[in-house]
Amino acid sequence: MKSEEYLKGRGAQYNPANPYLKQEYVAEHIEGLDEPMLSNSKTQFFKEHPKKIVNKVDSPDLGLGYSLNPYQGCEHGCIYCYARNTHQYWGYGAGLDFERKIIIKENAPEVLAQQLENQNWKVMPIMLAGNTDCYQPIEAKKLLTRRILEVLLQYRHPVSIITKNALILRDLDLLQELSKLDLVHVNISITTLEEKVRQKLEPRTASAAKRLEVVRQLSTAGLPVNVMVAPVIPGLTDSEVPAIIKAAAEAGASNAAYNIVRLNGNIGPVFEDWIKEAFPDRAEKVLKQIADCHGGQLNDSRFGTRMRGEGQFAETIAKLFRISRQKFMPNRQMRPYNYNHFCTKAGKQLGLF
Repeated sequence: MKSEEYLKGRGAQYNPANPYLKQEYVAEHIEGLDEPMLSNSKTQFFKEHPKKIVNKVDSPDLGLGYSLNPYQGCEHGCIYCYARNTHQYWGYGAGLDFERKIIIKENAPEVLAQQLENQNWKVMPIMLAGNTDCYQPIEAKKLLTRRILEVLLQYRHPVSIITKNALILRDLDLLQELSKLDLVHVNISITTLEEKVRQKLEPRTASAAKRLEVVRQLSTAGLPVNVMVAPVIPGLTDSEVPAIIKAAAEAGASNAAYNIVRLNGNIGPVFEDWIKEAFPDRAEKVLKQIADCHGGQLNDSRFGTRMRGEGQFAETIAKLFRISRQKFMPNRQMRPYNYNHFCTKAGKQLGLF
């Protein structure tokens, strides 16, 4: 990708081939009639009405629980996002399409309530959202996440939220009510404190300064807040681990965690194309160190090692994180959930007799 063709405000710069499609449009020539295919088109939104919205998490290294995603695709444009590959199941690309073709699950709150009413429902934390950011820009208009939180509060059901967007502060009233019952954990992801890096790495997210202010306001309001130093990108952001944890601690965070970037499926070529354009002076170093953390490959699907990596660089990052957490966050931890408050509408009705 030539620098004069760089698409500002986007993470990915192209769409890799979708392995699930037998046919697709491609640009055979840079000049001529195919040129519009390379343009940075506006974000498109599509409506979906699923019959099921909550999915059980079966991955052994993610813990027990559920995930709920009111949106598919994410306009934040984080270049490393593991969810890019899932967009291919919808017939779209893992690159630009993931950022500019957003699927809105408009009936998510209603379907959630239906699932919670199931007599076989087992109470475990629901991750909101485990795939794409539930507070991405379109949420300001659609209010799906807010309506979902209203349902969870009504049923007294535990929830874990992860976001990079300051829009979460809009729902502080609901979050405080959930927190009073020990029903919510908030995870704020901070990858870098360097704004110039953030603008290229996560082009449509809130700045690190805004995210730290979110941590401060949520913590002041009494909510347990975990800062995710994630993903750590060797050769690009790994040196910032101590500074991020220090800043998070000063903002009042209850805990910190991390994982190392892994570039499965089509995320690998999308990231490689991006790093060579965005940071050409260190691209080869970054790609080599990522591979060194994952057995010589950019991708890694091995349970137990995929999140933390292995080898010299991974061990150095783990030690750096551990020492930094001990230094800046001694004796801090997240409050445990309280599962005893859960109550369905049917249960409430029986309680009247």
